[in-house]
Amino acid sequence: MIKLIGEKTLLREATQEDVNELYYWKYEEKNQEAKKWNAPYISEGRLTREEYMNSWDKEYELFPGVPRLLAVIIDEKAVGTVSCYWVDKHTNWLETGIVIYDSDYWSGGYGTEAYRMWIDFLFESTPLHRLGMSTWSGNIRMMKTAVKIGIKEEARIVNGNYFDSIKMGILRREWESHRSKSCNRKKYRGELKH
Repeated sequence: MIKLIGEKTLLREATQEDVNELYYWKYEEKNQEAKKWNAPYISEGRLTREEYMNSWDKEYELFPGVPRLLAVIIDEKAVGTVSCYWVDKHTNWLETGIVIYDSDYWSGGYGTEAYRMWIDFLFESTPLHRLGMSTWSGNIRMMKTAVKIGIKEEARIVNGNYFDSIKMGILRREWESHRSKSCNRKKYRGELKH
């Protein structure tokens, strides 16, 4: 089981209990604060609990030993996910993301730590030379988190006069340089600690 341990957060392969908790945050929690940061042109259908549970098993590994998502655990509760998905597998174009649903854990460095651990894990576990992230200009929180860990804006794509898409990315050599300045890691009994 993959377990990435930080000072404030834990990333792990989700247990059934974690997935149930995440279903609540994604579909049942009343305020849905996290979704207010989504681009207005992204529509998201609602899955049943069973469909959501099954979605965790769909295309589980992108590379051997590299899952497409992990649960973000804070104070022993599943409150979000880190994820990645192929834009184009043939050109090794992999996009990454993070969501923390529980707004009690916003602005405390939790998301930055979790996203940094995820990017570190992906670079350490794959041969990829670049990782990307897409958002829109209204998601200032995501852009700030990405910049804090060394991800840079590469393009801003405008769709009419109303909405845009911002593409950000980091090359392996940039990550190695940024990481050596900001992160001291060591292996610990098969688990990665930050």
